[in-house]
Amino acid sequence: MTKILPGVIAMALVVVASNILVQFLILDGILTWGAFTYPLAFLVTDIMNRLYGAQAARKVVYAGLIVGITCSLIGSQIMLEFGPAVALRVAIGSASAFLVAQLLDIAVFNRLRDGSWWRAPLISTVISSIIDTVIFFSVAFSSLFNGFSQSAAEQIIWAQDPVPFLNAGPIAPLWVSLAVADWGVKITIALIALVPFRIIIGRAKSF
Repeated sequence: MTKILPGVIAMALVVVASNILVQFLILDGILTWGAFTYPLAFLVTDIMNRLYGAQAARKVVYAGLIVGITCSLIGSQIMLEFGPAVALRVAIGSASAFLVAQLLDIAVFNRLRDGSWWRAPLISTVISSIIDTVIFFSVAFSSLFNGFSQSAAEQIIWAQDPVPFLNAGPIAPLWVSLAVADWGVKITIALIALVPFRIIIGRAKSF
Protein backbone atom coordinates (compact mmCIF):
# COMPACT_ATOMS: atom_id res chain seq x y z
CA MET A 1 0.00 0.00 0.00
CA THR A 2 2.87 2.36 0.81
CA LYS A 3 4.23 2.30 -2.72
CA ILE A 4 0.93 3.36 -4.28
CA LEU A 5 0.11 6.00 -1.66
CA PRO A 6 1.49 8.86 -3.80
CA GLY A 7 -0.75 7.66 -6.63
CA VAL A 8 -3.79 7.48 -4.35
CA ILE A 9 -3.13 10.99 -3.07
CA ALA A 10 -2.56 12.35 -6.57
CA MET A 11 -5.74 10.75 -7.88
CA ALA A 12 -7.76 12.05 -4.93
CA LEU A 13 -6.45 15.57 -5.53
CA VAL A 14 -7.33 15.38 -9.22
CA VAL A 15 -10.86 14.16 -8.49
CA VAL A 16 -11.54 16.72 -5.76
CA ALA A 17 -10.09 19.59 -7.82
CA SER A 18 -12.14 18.57 -10.86
CA ASN A 19 -15.35 18.40 -8.81
CA ILE A 20 -14.72 21.92 -7.54
CA LEU A 21 -13.51 23.48 -10.80
CA VAL A 22 -16.38 22.03 -12.85
CA GLN A 23 -18.55 24.75 -11.30
CA PHE A 24 -16.63 27.50 -13.10
CA LEU A 25 -17.58 28.02 -16.75
CA ILE A 26 -15.39 29.41 -19.53
CA LEU A 27 -15.79 30.06 -23.27
CA ASP A 28 -19.48 30.94 -23.01
CA GLY A 29 -20.18 27.82 -20.97
CA ILE A 30 -18.77 25.35 -23.51
CA LEU A 31 -16.05 24.29 -21.06
CA THR A 32 -15.30 24.41 -17.35
CA TRP A 33 -11.96 24.66 -15.60
CA GLY A 34 -12.54 21.11 -14.41
CA ALA A 35 -12.05 19.92 -17.98
CA PHE A 36 -8.37 20.79 -17.66
CA THR A 37 -7.74 18.91 -14.41
CA TYR A 38 -9.79 15.76 -14.91
CA PRO A 39 -7.60 14.33 -17.75
CA LEU A 40 -4.70 14.23 -15.30
CA ALA A 41 -6.41 11.16 -13.81
CA PHE A 42 -5.25 9.23 -16.87
CA LEU A 43 -1.70 10.43 -16.29
CA VAL A 44 -1.79 9.21 -12.69
CA THR A 45 -3.17 5.83 -13.75
CA ASP A 46 -0.59 5.39 -16.50
CA ILE A 47 2.32 6.27 -14.23
CA MET A 48 1.17 3.80 -11.59
CA ASN A 49 0.64 1.16 -14.24
CA ARG A 50 4.11 1.64 -15.70
CA LEU A 51 5.85 1.64 -12.31
CA TYR A 52 3.88 -0.96 -10.36
CA GLY A 53 1.63 -2.82 -12.79
CA ALA A 54 -2.07 -3.15 -13.51
CA GLN A 55 -3.14 -4.36 -10.08
CA ALA A 56 -1.64 -1.34 -8.35
CA ALA A 57 -3.14 1.00 -10.95
CA ARG A 58 -6.59 -0.51 -10.35
CA LYS A 59 -6.29 0.11 -6.63
CA VAL A 60 -5.55 3.78 -7.34
CA VAL A 61 -8.58 3.93 -9.64
CA TYR A 62 -10.86 2.41 -6.99
CA ALA A 63 -9.59 4.95 -4.47
CA GLY A 64 -10.38 7.74 -6.93
CA LEU A 65 -13.85 6.29 -7.49
CA ILE A 66 -14.57 6.37 -3.75
CA VAL A 67 -13.43 9.98 -3.56
CA GLY A 68 -15.57 10.88 -6.57
CA ILE A 69 -18.67 9.23 -5.13
CA THR A 70 -18.08 11.05 -1.84
CA CYS A 71 -17.89 14.38 -3.69
CA SER A 72 -21.13 13.57 -5.51
CA LEU A 73 -22.89 12.68 -2.27
CA ILE A 74 -21.81 15.97 -0.73
CA GLY A 75 -22.90 17.86 -3.85
CA SER A 76 -26.30 16.15 -3.84
CA GLN A 77 -26.99 17.65 -0.41
CA ILE A 78 -26.28 21.21 -1.55
CA MET A 79 -29.55 22.67 -2.80
CA LEU A 80 -29.52 25.39 -5.42
CA GLU A 81 -32.39 27.35 -6.97
CA PHE A 82 -33.43 24.58 -9.38
CA GLY A 83 -32.39 21.49 -7.45
CA PRO A 84 -29.33 19.76 -6.01
CA ALA A 85 -25.86 20.91 -7.08
CA VAL A 86 -25.19 17.35 -8.28
CA ALA A 87 -28.19 15.63 -9.85
CA LEU A 88 -28.49 11.85 -9.55
CA ARG A 89 -27.92 11.23 -13.25
CA VAL A 90 -24.81 13.39 -13.25
CA ALA A 91 -23.43 11.43 -10.31
CA ILE A 92 -24.20 8.12 -12.03
CA GLY A 93 -22.67 9.30 -15.29
CA SER A 94 -19.55 10.59 -13.56
CA ALA A 95 -18.90 7.43 -11.55
CA SER A 96 -19.67 5.10 -14.46
CA ALA A 97 -17.50 7.02 -16.92
CA PHE A 98 -14.59 7.24 -14.51
CA LEU A 99 -14.58 3.55 -13.61
CA VAL A 100 -15.08 2.17 -17.12
CA ALA A 101 -12.63 4.57 -18.78
CA GLN A 102 -9.89 4.14 -16.19
CA LEU A 103 -10.09 0.34 -16.25
CA LEU A 104 -10.07 0.42 -20.05
CA ASP A 105 -7.03 2.69 -19.93
CA ILE A 106 -5.22 0.10 -17.81
CA ALA A 107 -6.19 -2.76 -20.14
CA VAL A 108 -5.09 -0.96 -23.31
CA PHE A 109 -1.89 0.28 -21.66
CA ASN A 110 -0.97 -3.31 -20.75
CA ARG A 111 -1.44 -4.47 -24.33
CA LEU A 112 0.97 -1.81 -25.55
CA ARG A 113 3.40 -1.54 -22.64
CA ASP A 114 6.26 -3.32 -24.44
CA GLY A 115 6.28 -0.92 -27.38
CA SER A 116 7.73 2.58 -27.69
CA TRP A 117 7.51 4.48 -24.40
CA TRP A 118 4.87 6.91 -25.67
CA ARG A 119 2.50 4.43 -27.37
CA ALA A 120 0.94 2.92 -24.27
CA PRO A 121 0.11 6.17 -22.41
CA LEU A 122 -1.01 8.06 -25.51
CA ILE A 123 -3.13 5.43 -27.22
CA SER A 124 -4.68 4.14 -23.99
CA THR A 125 -5.62 7.67 -22.96
CA VAL A 126 -7.07 8.60 -26.36
CA ILE A 127 -9.26 5.48 -26.50
CA SER A 128 -10.39 5.64 -22.89
CA SER A 129 -11.07 9.38 -23.18
CA ILE A 130 -13.55 8.69 -25.98
CA ILE A 131 -15.38 6.15 -23.82
CA ASP A 132 -15.26 8.45 -20.79
CA THR A 133 -16.77 11.33 -22.75
CA VAL A 134 -19.50 9.26 -24.40
CA ILE A 135 -20.61 7.63 -21.16
CA PHE A 136 -20.58 10.75 -19.02
CA PHE A 137 -22.25 13.21 -21.36
CA SER A 138 -24.83 10.70 -22.59
CA VAL A 139 -25.90 9.59 -19.12
CA ALA A 140 -25.62 13.02 -17.49
CA PHE A 141 -27.23 15.19 -20.17
CA SER A 142 -28.87 13.43 -23.13
CA SER A 143 -32.64 12.92 -23.36
CA LEU A 144 -32.08 9.16 -23.61
CA PHE A 145 -31.51 9.04 -19.87
CA ASN A 146 -34.20 11.45 -18.69
CA GLY A 147 -35.78 8.49 -16.94
CA PHE A 148 -33.03 8.70 -14.32
CA SER A 149 -34.57 11.95 -13.12
CA GLN A 150 -37.68 12.58 -11.09
CA SER A 151 -38.13 16.23 -12.01
CA ALA A 152 -37.51 18.58 -14.93
CA ALA A 153 -34.68 20.24 -13.02
CA GLU A 154 -32.90 16.93 -12.52
CA GLN A 155 -33.32 16.10 -16.21
CA ILE A 156 -30.79 18.84 -17.02
CA ILE A 157 -33.17 20.19 -19.69
CA TRP A 158 -30.88 23.12 -20.42
CA ALA A 159 -28.23 20.74 -21.80
CA GLN A 160 -30.72 19.39 -24.33
CA ASP A 161 -31.57 22.79 -25.83
CA PRO A 162 -30.81 23.10 -29.57
CA VAL A 163 -27.95 25.54 -30.14
CA PRO A 164 -25.27 26.12 -32.80
CA PHE A 165 -22.65 23.37 -32.54
CA LEU A 166 -19.65 24.80 -30.64
CA ASN A 167 -21.41 28.17 -30.90
CA ALA A 168 -20.74 28.34 -34.64
CA GLY A 169 -21.90 25.22 -36.49
CA PRO A 170 -25.22 23.54 -37.31
CA ILE A 171 -27.93 23.19 -34.69
CA ALA A 172 -27.43 20.35 -32.21
CA PRO A 173 -28.23 19.67 -28.56
CA LEU A 174 -26.00 21.72 -26.28
CA TRP A 175 -24.60 18.62 -24.55
CA VAL A 176 -23.07 17.48 -27.85
CA SER A 177 -21.00 20.66 -28.02
CA LEU A 178 -20.04 20.23 -24.37
CA ALA A 179 -18.91 16.65 -25.04
CA VAL A 180 -16.85 17.48 -28.14
CA ALA A 181 -15.16 20.45 -26.47
CA ASP A 182 -14.40 18.37 -23.39
CA TRP A 183 -12.92 15.54 -25.47
CA GLY A 184 -10.76 18.04 -27.35
CA VAL A 185 -9.28 19.18 -24.06
CA LYS A 186 -8.69 15.57 -23.00
CA ILE A 187 -6.70 14.84 -26.15
CA THR A 188 -4.69 18.04 -25.79
CA ILE A 189 -3.84 17.21 -22.19
CA ALA A 190 -2.97 13.63 -23.24
CA LEU A 191 -0.33 14.97 -25.63
CA ILE A 192 1.07 17.45 -23.11
CA ALA A 193 1.07 14.80 -20.36
CA LEU A 194 3.61 12.73 -22.29
CA VAL A 195 6.26 15.14 -21.05
CA PRO A 196 5.70 14.68 -17.29
CA PHE A 197 5.07 10.96 -17.89
CA ARG A 198 8.50 10.58 -19.48
CA ILE A 199 10.21 12.65 -16.80
CA ILE A 200 8.54 10.94 -13.83
CA ILE A 201 9.12 7.43 -15.17
CA GLY A 202 12.72 8.23 -16.01
CA ARG A 203 13.48 9.60 -12.56
CA ALA A 204 11.64 6.79 -10.79
CA LYS A 205 13.64 4.15 -12.63
CA SER A 206 16.93 5.89 -11.81
CA PHE A 207 16.45 5.23 -8.08
